[in-house]
Amino acid sequence: MRLGVLDVGSNTVHLLVVDAHPGARPLPAAAHKSVLRLMRYITADGAISAEGETAILEAIRSAVEVGRAEGIEELLPFATSAIREAANGPAILARILEETGVDLQVLSGEDEARLTFLAVHRWSGWSAGSILLMDIGGGSLEIAAGVDEYPDTAVSLPLGAGRSTIGFLHQDPPTADQLTALRDHARTTLADAVGRFTDRGPAHVIGTSKTIRSLARLAGSTASGPGGTERSLLRRSELADWVPRLAQLTADARTALPGITADRTFQIVAGGVVLREAMRAFDVPVLEVCPWALREGIILRYLDHLD
Repeated sequence: MRLGVLDVGSNTVHLLVVDAHPGARPLPAAAHKSVLRLMRYITADGAISAEGETAILEAIRSAVEVGRAEGIEELLPFATSAIREAANGPAILARILEETGVDLQVLSGEDEARLTFLAVHRWSGWSAGSILLMDIGGGSLEIAAGVDEYPDTAVSLPLGAGRSTIGFLHQDPPTADQLTALRDHARTTLADAVGRFTDRGPAHVIGTSKTIRSLARLAGSTASGPGGTERSLLRRSELADWVPRLAQLTADARTALPGITADRTFQIVAGGVVLREAMRAFDVPVLEVCPWALREGIILRYLDHLD
């Protein structure tokens, strides 16, 4: 069957169209993305502004049109931290349903972590053993750990790349003091979370999300994988080398670097700072980058229920 998964996130509204059936690997057929960066539309009282609301509606209408043209049989729409935390989130959800017919399901932070973990586990296979997952979105950082398809421990922290940029990196390029303030904030927030991961044995550490994949294309390396494939790796030492250099460039100039796309350039520095601190907090020298993330987890859960 042809499925569409509509991800209304903090940075983009992204439609992924796949051909899939239970027991098979979902095959991408089409994609459509609108870059919104919703964090910039958050008002002083924690609501999404009228301009931001209009942008969301236009992006969803556009995605629905693409999905209809691609012949999707089922649309799986969901929203994450930006709408989840907005003071007017329920009103926006009601308007989206009324005007577009799309019934957005709002995921909790723990749901995000659990479903992303499912996707990463399926991609990696049972031979991966114990997995420690790190996933940086626009609004939040998800960390999860476990051996089975769903994690034993899953947390969501307010350390997303977009949120961290708007909260701390107020200049372009950011100042040294701003970078230090973000680093210290990330360390404090992560220190509170690490204690929840009580069973900290050897783990296969995996990172996912567009921010981590972008950093890996810029600063990472590759190693041999199963079946002659290549695995993408990102070392903490490489982040320590590259993040200060990225921070010296303006956002516009960063797009000249490999892996840094226009939709991530303004928040890639904050993402790098947060990831480096997360790896430091969990004593991770290197992680493997997985191409599957939350959207694939949504699809896999749906197919599992059909099966």
